[in-house]
Amino acid sequence: MLVSAKEMLDKAKAGHYAVGQFNINNLEWTKAILLTAQECNSPVILGVSEGAGKYMTGYKTIVGMVNGMIEELGITVPVALHLDHGSYDHCYKCIEAGFSSVMFDGSHFSIEENVEKTKEIVAAAHAKGVSVEAEVGSIGGEEDGVVGAGECADPNECKAVADLGIDFLAAGIGNIHGKYPANWAGLSFETLDAIQQLTGDMPLVLHGGTGIPTEMIQKAISLGVAKINVNTECQLAFAAATREYIEAGKDQQGKGFDPRKLLAPGTEAIKATVKQKMEIFGSVGKA
Repeated sequence: MLVSAKEMLDKAKAGHYAVGQFNINNLEWTKAILLTAQECNSPVILGVSEGAGKYMTGYKTIVGMVNGMIEELGITVPVALHLDHGSYDHCYKCIEAGFSSVMFDGSHFSIEENVEKTKEIVAAAHAKGVSVEAEVGSIGGEEDGVVGAGECADPNECKAVADLGIDFLAAGIGNIHGKYPANWAGLSFETLDAIQQLTGDMPLVLHGGTGIPTEMIQKAISLGVAKINVNTECQLAFAAATREYIEAGKDQQGKGFDPRKLLAPGTEAIKATVKQKMEIFGSVGKA
């Protein structure tokens, strides 16, 4: 059974660890992440971008697949199904489809419009027990068509959005979606500390978890980050393992194309990546 992300992130903030959000793109990715979470006895958040939602034929299909897997695989750890970087309209679609958590990304609006739309989504989501993440200050890079310049959020604007009753807050602190460039300046811990001072017990979210050094991640957790998003690292691991399998000619055994064999190495690579991240985030054994 899917759960809201609120309780797991409140516990993570109080316990000084972070819950991983791992984006899903198909059945194999979803199965790999759920099995790893169960093995590690870790709560987990399954992230779904709007593009991935369309690819998997729609939000109702995803809800059915995830709920079915939780039952069939005997998953007992807390699992939240979360819309990642959702638009205003798609937040409502996911709430109606049965998602347990949504992110409204209003960072490209003026702060006034961001506040207004976030307030409306909070009311609709909370009426159905769905948790809400909001964003202030765009995250750098591009993820599934969502582009951000990578700015540091205004702590006062963060407080204004946090006071709307959201459950957790994504604030830009110099983090970037995708691979980090060689000249990346690093995370602004001064900004993160200022945001935590104003938002108190609210769990904070770090997007762009791929490529951030372990010591930076752990410092961010010490300053209130309780949810860390990982997508690109899983994509790279899956692609590398699948490519190696194909180039080795292991998919050519005179029996035709078998997707279960072809995708197996990539699935195992995702499991290894997710387990490593859960260990770094400190969520192992926290279910």
